[in-house]
Amino acid sequence: MKQIIASAIVALSTTINLFAQQKEWTIDDIFASQKFAFKSLPVVQWYDGGKKFSYLETDQATKQRNLHSYDVATGKRETVVDASLLVMKAGEKSMRIGSYEWSRDGKFILVTGTLPARRTKSGGAFGVFDVAKKTFRVLSDTSLEQAIIHFSPDAKKVGFVRSNNLFVIDIATGKETQLTFDGSENVLNGKFDWVYEEEFSIIDGWQWSPDSKRIAFWRLDQSNVPTFPLVNYSSDDAHAEVETMRYPKPGDPNSLVRVGIAEIASGRIAWVDLGAAPDIYVTRINWTRNAELLAVQRMNRAQDTLQLLLADAKTGNTRSILTEVDTAWVESESDDLTFLEDGKHFLWTSYRDGYTHIYLYRLDGTLVRQVTQGNWNAVKIEAVDEKRQLIYYTGTEATPLERHLYRIGFDGTGKKQLTESGSWHSINMSPDHATFIDSYSSFAKPASVVLRRADGTEKDKLVINTTDVFESLPLAKHEFFTMKTSDEVPLNGWMIKPADFDPNKKYPVLMHVYGVGGQTVVNRWGGHSYLWYQMLAQKGYIIVSVDGRGTGGYDKAFIQVVHRRLGMQSTLDQIEAAKYLGSLPFVDAKRIGIWGWSGGGYSTCMAMMLGAEVFKTGIAVAAVTDFKFYDSIWSERFMDTPEENPEGYKETSVMTHAAKLKGNLLIVHGTTDDNVHWQNAIVLINELIRQNKQVETMFYPGRRHGISGDNATRHLYTLMTRYIFENL
Repeated sequence: MKQIIASAIVALSTTINLFAQQKEWTIDDIFASQKFAFKSLPVVQWYDGGKKFSYLETDQATKQRNLHSYDVATGKRETVVDASLLVMKAGEKSMRIGSYEWSRDGKFILVTGTLPARRTKSGGAFGVFDVAKKTFRVLSDTSLEQAIIHFSPDAKKVGFVRSNNLFVIDIATGKETQLTFDGSENVLNGKFDWVYEEEFSIIDGWQWSPDSKRIAFWRLDQSNVPTFPLVNYSSDDAHAEVETMRYPKPGDPNSLVRVGIAEIASGRIAWVDLGAAPDIYVTRINWTRNAELLAVQRMNRAQDTLQLLLADAKTGNTRSILTEVDTAWVESESDDLTFLEDGKHFLWTSYRDGYTHIYLYRLDGTLVRQVTQGNWNAVKIEAVDEKRQLIYYTGTEATPLERHLYRIGFDGTGKKQLTESGSWHSINMSPDHATFIDSYSSFAKPASVVLRRADGTEKDKLVINTTDVFESLPLAKHEFFTMKTSDEVPLNGWMIKPADFDPNKKYPVLMHVYGVGGQTVVNRWGGHSYLWYQMLAQKGYIIVSVDGRGTGGYDKAFIQVVHRRLGMQSTLDQIEAAKYLGSLPFVDAKRIGIWGWSGGGYSTCMAMMLGAEVFKTGIAVAAVTDFKFYDSIWSERFMDTPEENPEGYKETSVMTHAAKLKGNLLIVHGTTDDNVHWQNAIVLINELIRQNKQVETMFYPGRRHGISGDNATRHLYTLMTRYIFENL
């Protein structure tokens, strides 16, 4: 008996010591230190036909970003570009590498960045580094902004945009040739306005032809697009700084779009025939394998019809070869259009059968076959090996919570999953299709990077991150679950429980929501948010997220149910999820909160009002409060215009439901948010005042949509943590 008691005392002492050693998760550790900084492999580019790849790495001693290479065959790493060599002349400070690009022959590297000792702004300077000679020659250094800088395919020229005009510079002679001359504040050649870049997920506004003889480019005229003022009250100017931006809201005039094809030798521009309707979008342009033929994707303003046009590079004449039509909207942000080397076929992705799948077409638009099929999405074509007739793509067949690499034959046979289940995989395939870089993570494990052979077997570990840093901290466990709504629709979710979870206790719950488009229930590393949730779990909170209808990553019917009533069904799903959680024996149904950012801020506001009897507390950060305040492309995709759908806009406006608010609501916004304007918060607060509803607010002076810089992130999460502790 004495021995049993002694053993028990030893065990209890060990447990007490263990808890004494455990530290608390803190805001400062998470958001104001490098304690949880994990390694990565940034800005990877393949070269030498796929035998090598390069990446940027910061030298901790000099704080310079140097360019390193990795040899696939040997695993040898070496420095390719020491940033100290990137100088104009002896004695000057070196350029900080912003981006880089290899010439096709691997002999030269185009480097863009900043020359600290000179006149340039960020991205204004660029030059060519000779790999063999280890010499650097600046090609352009000006006080004017220069952007979208690329080698020609033959590596004899560099194209770029300066002051919204297109230029080409001959590398050998240094001679500049200006291709467009009407660029201005409102006419953009080779660059995008805010809404195109944001909503069509495109950056490069021009492309070289395969033979280096032409450049195809977008021309956007935003003269008729209304301006919106962003006032920076935190500036030193006694009268405040006022920045105006062209920002089309639903129903407003959009930029007028044209596509030009400029011939380098003559300077002649052939304008592509886009049809008679001026109010359209051009969502993508792609050169085919034929340097005389450009592919243009034209979409109507309603975004329910997308046409693939082929344009003659000399005349601009076009013919339509493929049309996608949908009763709601056509997905338009894919870069999967792939023209095959035979010059006779191309690959295309479409949602037409209810899921995203890959289709093989002849160049005249005749469908050969649907390559992939099933109740899952082929999310992205990663590579095409034409010699072996294989397509590599990431998909959701294993689970919508993860992304995996698959391989399939052109004929739709031989499908194989190449990455291991239990992680989310991001893929970078080598040009020779012999290997691929796999960056993979899971919910509680930060991303590691490995090199794999084409069959998925591991060849080398490139970056391995562990969770050793968490050993002295109480790590809360997570679990995935599925619930069903009252109309029998399954919804996926995840839950984080306190490390010392007791099923006999009642816990408060904080739900995280995004809403339309943004999938939150994924088996992927959550970064700082995950760490913050660990801190909240240590304080006795359960954290939950549920993907309601409208969330991306699922089937078309699941997503498009929100058409013309954006936010309504997704909010009702969040309310049902909260009721489900409240029915669990370990949840305090009277202490359920919700928070979200951007679209999640909108979802939070709507949940606090439509679900006033369910949610006690909400935090809405950078929230859209009325879709008429957001941009034209995004809002009209789901809602049509306010003129076409006035009842839908009224029903989905947070202001319409403001009188229903009962719980605690914190509204946070950056005053110069150029994405979701501060207007959204101000109009909502004004309506809440009218309805005599008390809320708390916090505005971050001069901060954009991400609310960052000069301690803002730490301040924000400190604020939200306090609010949760006091009100949930």
